[in-house]
Amino acid sequence: MAGTVSTMRQSVRSSLEAVMERVLFACAGVPLLVTASIVVVLLAGSAPLFREIEPAEFLFGAAWAPLAATPRYGVLPLAAGTLLVSALALIVAVPAGLLAAVWLSEYAPPRARRVGRTALDILAGVPTVVYGAAALLLLTPLLQRYLPGLPDLNALSAGIVMGIMILPMVSSLSEEALQRVPRGLREAAFALGATRLQATLRVVLPAARAGIAAAVVLAVARAVGETMIVTLAAGRQPSLSANPLAPVETMTAQVVQIGLGGVTAGTPAWHAVFAVGLLLFAGTFGLNVAGTWLRSRGREERS
Repeated sequence: MAGTVSTMRQSVRSSLEAVMERVLFACAGVPLLVTASIVVVLLAGSAPLFREIEPAEFLFGAAWAPLAATPRYGVLPLAAGTLLVSALALIVAVPAGLLAAVWLSEYAPPRARRVGRTALDILAGVPTVVYGAAALLLLTPLLQRYLPGLPDLNALSAGIVMGIMILPMVSSLSEEALQRVPRGLREAAFALGATRLQATLRVVLPAARAGIAAAVVLAVARAVGETMIVTLAAGRQPSLSANPLAPVETMTAQVVQIGLGGVTAGTPAWHAVFAVGLLLFAGTFGLNVAGTWLRSRGREERS
């Protein structure tokens, strides 16, 4: 009797384990299914556009006007606006984020480290629409005091605020990379007479370069995919301009504009949204893959 009960319990346990294994497998497959579905939708939605224009015209055309009497579908102006705002954001975020990471990892006492990390976590949790409103209503009027003639919508304000938004990502990922540097390397530098600053600049930072590079790449991906800040503060003027004081339009802002602009489904302008989304997805996907690879490489180098 006892053996029968034990056999039944083992059978039930095996059945539950098999069910849980399938459930976990299904959960693990959900992200892959969602990603594949997004790719299929974007490809299917953009295909009709490429039956009317050549892909080269889309990728290398210098004019974007899908709703004009003579439509133009060159995505270069949108790509230029995206790169300009992202570059401005990196100019703000990378130095500040790296310095914050170095201070938190190498210099800050435990209590100050906890406060600093909490502040960065709060900054990372601010909704992007709040950042966009701050760029439009606070930063732009402030900049206009020192830059007469600055338009209300411009790349500079959007880039600065976007840099503040991605700063916590740069800081946290860079700090993680710095903390993974073996303590023995620091102690060896100190034993050779190096100061803390010399050890940080000549030993710790070079050893963490792969992780820091990953932080920058992932921050770029976050900046390229940002929507609300550029929609509210950067403008709606596609142009091949590198002037940060001028209005620009990014790929994400264009998707929002056409998606909310009453464009009839099935028209070339409608399918252009999918084409821009496909290009944006490919770019951010590539950046995220590169950033993940760099992080893995950095961990392997330190293991």
